[in-house]
Amino acid sequence: MNHMQGQICLVTGANAGIGKQTARELAQRGATIVLVARNRERGEAARAEIAAGGYSVELLLADFSSPASIRAMTEAFKARHDRLDVLVNNAGVYLMKREETADGLEMTFAVNHLGYFMTTLLLWDRLLAARSARVIVLASDAHRQAKLNFDDLQNRHKYAGFRAYAQSKLANVLFAYELDRRRGDAPITINAVHPGFVASNFGRNNGGVAGLFMTRVVPLFAKTVVEGAATSVYLASSPEVAGISGQYFTNCRAVKSAPQSYDRAAAERLWTISEELTGLRLPNLALPDERRENGGHTDL
Repeated sequence: MNHMQGQICLVTGANAGIGKQTARELAQRGATIVLVARNRERGEAARAEIAAGGYSVELLLADFSSPASIRAMTEAFKARHDRLDVLVNNAGVYLMKREETADGLEMTFAVNHLGYFMTTLLLWDRLLAARSARVIVLASDAHRQAKLNFDDLQNRHKYAGFRAYAQSKLANVLFAYELDRRRGDAPITINAVHPGFVASNFGRNNGGVAGLFMTRVVPLFAKTVVEGAATSVYLASSPEVAGISGQYFTNCRAVKSAPQSYDRAAAERLWTISEELTGLRLPNLALPDERRENGGHTDL
């Protein structure tokens, strides 16, 4: 059960739901876990709960609507660790009413897509240093109902909560596929996950009819948190998927995602826009031994 002994795993949105369950199960497999949460009190409670089993668990804080907060979190991680074996991009929001970040970006797009984009690129050097790292992108089958409107990515006109969420999940799948194409020969796999409709606290912050639906109706037919986390845990830990990249998984198997998720022109356009909004580019890093041979120079 301890086949992940010595590995370092970072899980975002890990203070509750499938994020916490994913972290718990990876800890049980022997990994050192770095939880990322927005709220210190809830994050510390989750850390203590998992650590009570005798596992190595750390906590970092980040508000994924804030680029500065994401940068601070990744810098704090780098100060502690020289590599990252598994990155689980799990944090997300579902908002029935349109909200904006402090930078004026639509909240769902900023947290659900740009948060993943920034976290992954900022930690790319640590993923490379692991020499066999895995990136897991939590998407959703909601992406099948979406089409990216590049004329209104910020959903300023006729905002609808589900449409904004579905578009962000399509962005997640496009991001995973495009990152896989751009990684070259880097020993890092990137896969997207549909966890299923899970009975958790996700979306209950909306209140009203939407909150009531998530609280009273969803548990009647949704997956448990353990079932919802299963595919993320599988992709993070199973030797069966070593070397498999650029796929969309659900119920621990690869399936076809929606036709629009294979639109390479859309993926490239989204990537360019994401670079412009975040000021980040995928680092052109050599592997550690190659950096030493080249006098230690990188593009960072």
